[in-house]
Amino acid sequence: MDKIKLEIAGLSYSQTQSGAYALVLAESGGNRQLPIIIGGFEAQAIAIELEKMTPTRPLTHDLFKSIAHAFDIGVKEVLIYNLIEGIFYSKIICERDGEIQEIDARTSDAIAIGVRFNCPIYTFEGILSSAGILMDETQNEEQGQETDEEDIHEEISEGSLGHLSKDELDEQLTQALENEDYELASKIRDELNKRQSQ
Repeated sequence: MDKIKLEIAGLSYSQTQSGAYALVLAESGGNRQLPIIIGGFEAQAIAIELEKMTPTRPLTHDLFKSIAHAFDIGVKEVLIYNLIEGIFYSKIICERDGEIQEIDARTSDAIAIGVRFNCPIYTFEGILSSAGILMDETQNEEQGQETDEEDIHEEISEGSLGHLSKDELDEQLTQALENEDYELASKIRDELNKRQSQ
């Protein structure tokens, strides 16, 4: 199975889930994005490394890096290998003395460690095709057009996703993407996928 490389495209605060963040991974050389909801601590750990900030004391992921260096363990890649009921499963691929070890990890932790080792992030086509969101070039051009994000959230929360038609969901998905509201987009995408499998 061919792996698809992903790049970190953004990290934004969740507007509907207190303390949560949307980590957006973009297909390298493609136009699909994979939004993943992560906790505040992991989002902070990723952001600190991306911004090249140095905390006064090492964070847990920094500690892992120090231990790995002390024992000559290299992190080769992060692999998002499965998606079950909306939960992404990942592995950290490590190497020591020419021996490869795969370590199971939460996706947020795997990426927080991966950015510290500057290693690539990969997934498989099956995951990207079922959970990825297609970004049109036209959507990027239309970013300048104003839409009311709060109205979208109110509409979704008042009459849950299950009450919207497929066309309405498609329209809401387009609006959420234009607003870069990847958390809402991922919820709409999950609802659309659920209906396709029924």
